[in-house]
Amino acid sequence: MKKLFLALTLLTVISCSGNNDKSDAYGNFEATEIIISAEAGGKLLRFEAEEGLTLNANAVVGYIDTTQLALKREQLLASQQSIRSKSANILAQIDVVQEQKNVALIEKQRLEKLFEENAATQKQLDDINGQLNVLDKQMASIETQNAAVLSDIRSLDSQIRQINDQIQKSIIINPVKGTILTKFAEPFEVIGFGKPLYKIADLSTMFLRVYVSGDQLPKVKIGEKVEVLIDQNKTENIKLEGEISWISSKAEFTPKIIQTKQERVNMVYAVKVRVTNDGSLKIGMPGEIKFKQPY
Repeated sequence: MKKLFLALTLLTVISCSGNNDKSDAYGNFEATEIIISAEAGGKLLRFEAEEGLTLNANAVVGYIDTTQLALKREQLLASQQSIRSKSANILAQIDVVQEQKNVALIEKQRLEKLFEENAATQKQLDDINGQLNVLDKQMASIETQNAAVLSDIRSLDSQIRQINDQIQKSIIINPVKGTILTKFAEPFEVIGFGKPLYKIADLSTMFLRVYVSGDQLPKVKIGEKVEVLIDQNKTENIKLEGEISWISSKAEFTPKIIQTKQERVNMVYAVKVRVTNDGSLKIGMPGEIKFKQPY
């Protein structure tokens, strides 16, 4: 009886020890991938993207031919200069009419005084008032012409800014620091707006997407530290530290890559674990996690 008790106790210890060694969740590593696309169309005159190349943010990767855009901008600038000359002439006319009006107002004041002294006639006053009315109408007409010219100048300004923006977007600037995963274009290809050029990801931080059961979910919290395991060899693992960064709000069937067919029919919740990459982690690599407090 005593021997049987010892055997059962030993079996229980071994069983508990085996459960402690088993990981709590399994999955694969992934990274935040960004596809960089062309923001202009034309011939790709320079393109220095290579798969595996690490780029810094704001690095110039290449540029698209801007010859036609530059010629169109020159044409718009010439048109704008011509219209500005017209505006200058109109402003000069306004100055002339204003000066004529000033002289006429002085003459009107003189005639009004003479009229009070019976030294000027009503006709002279009517004539000067008529002259002032004509000058006001001339001024209004010229100002209307100038408003139309200024509108044309503003329209050309907008077109020039649009061309400048298109020229700027013809320079391919890498938006984020990362490693090029896939290259979709080659130098001297003629590309269209929106064509994918390359895919990039920041591999300094990786995400292990694992799946937890509904029983585990209530105790899993964003920001919680977990132990991440990756294969070192057939019998040993490398331990890393991770942090839960995202928990899915919807249940799904366990993906086919996870464990056995029986487990794949279970409903689980996806969880992302953020892990700092020391260079050993690769996209698609399998990984496991252990929660630091048992669930």
